[in-house]
Amino acid sequence: MSLHIYDTASRSMREFHPQVNGTASIYVCGATVQGIPHIGHVRSGLNFDVLRRWLARDGADVTLVRNVTDIDDKILTKAAEHDRPWWEWAYTHERAFEEAYDALGCLPPSYAPRATGHITQMVELMQRLIDKGHAYDVDGDVYFDVRSFPEYGALSGQKLDSVEQGEAAVRGKRDARDFTLWKAAKPGEPSWPTPWGNGRPGWHLECSAMATTYLGSTFDIHGGGLDLIFPHHENEQAQSRAAGDGFANYWMHNYWVTLSGEKMAKSLGNTVSIPAMLNKVRAQELRYYLVTPHYRSHIEYSEGALDEAVTAYGRIESFLRRVVERVGQVELRGDMCPDFVVAMDNDLNTPQAVAALHNKVRQGNTALADGDHDAAREAAECVRRMADILGVDPLSPKWDDVSAADLGMRQALTTLVDRLLVERQEARKSRDFARADTLRDQLLEAGIAVEDTPDGPQWTLKDD
Repeated sequence: MSLHIYDTASRSMREFHPQVNGTASIYVCGATVQGIPHIGHVRSGLNFDVLRRWLARDGADVTLVRNVTDIDDKILTKAAEHDRPWWEWAYTHERAFEEAYDALGCLPPSYAPRATGHITQMVELMQRLIDKGHAYDVDGDVYFDVRSFPEYGALSGQKLDSVEQGEAAVRGKRDARDFTLWKAAKPGEPSWPTPWGNGRPGWHLECSAMATTYLGSTFDIHGGGLDLIFPHHENEQAQSRAAGDGFANYWMHNYWVTLSGEKMAKSLGNTVSIPAMLNKVRAQELRYYLVTPHYRSHIEYSEGALDEAVTAYGRIESFLRRVVERVGQVELRGDMCPDFVVAMDNDLNTPQAVAALHNKVRQGNTALADGDHDAAREAAECVRRMADILGVDPLSPKWDDVSAADLGMRQALTTLVDRLLVERQEARKSRDFARADTLRDQLLEAGIAVEDTPDGPQWTLKDD
């Protein structure tokens, strides 16, 4: 089975065929850098990082562009509220986003263009639209004429009669539904020169210009959050195709992280920031929590669900550490589990993919219990490959923070604990339950919790 993805535009599953074999081109709407990132912001970056890793697993050349919106009404408002220059405010929070993406293991994008660096391309796109009769200027503002483009609404399914852009009514607009490409300069705001006067770009124009600058007039995949379908992505597609560009062949949208049933958003005051989250759990555990659900499903954030994810990730990590300690180095090689491949090719079905990963962990634990080190190593290599696609491989340089001294201590501890567990198992088999309980209590006093599982006893260091 080859990769099939759910295409928002056609509202159907479609087999992925890149424009050029052996390549893939992806544009992802990045951050509007107005504040500190929260887990709802970074979910999109993580989902498309997994897509990128899956496409690149067999050597495909993947180009991923994730833009930075560094000029916007919200940025100007926030900067003014804090008496800071708008550009300093934007760059400060751009760095915060990049630190969050890096902390959570996102591969660096091929390009991370800023809107303010592409004014020339925006002016050129507006001129093409005006020349083709799809845009017009009014006193330095430039608008897109939605009635001039019959396909308007095709992406989102909106009917023109019901369209509301969310923009204020202004004098000179031909139609209230026309959206802004360029805003005439206002006192005290940043501006750039154009043939229609000084001003600054509208949000929709920015992404069309940046996407085609780096990926060409037609590219493979455009992605972003569910809330961007309308008006942002609808307007991107309309202005780009009206200008003569093919634009995106596939549209993918990730769903929200919610809290108490509402989208996580700064405006609602219900955000959970990345810095705060990383004080609760390790970055790889947070990533596991955010990439395990299907990208087209909502995540209802809760402390309980996060704790469950931490525990599940710990089972993967514990298995791999035990194999290293008993068998030796585990390489990142071997075939993918067939069930994992089927899941990932089915629109990145990460819940099923993670289930396949844990099945292999269970098989590996059974092999360890049976003393079959070859089978345990083979299972561990397979687990590493699957975990690497999800960006959560515990033995990767990104996450493997165990020093040589720590590893030596763990190996010694493993040897001692395993011997006591063998003795405890023998006591249980001989029905000497008092002795078995005593051994378990001694381990617990030493800070080692033992859990009896279908795959045999598993031990972990007890939290204080």
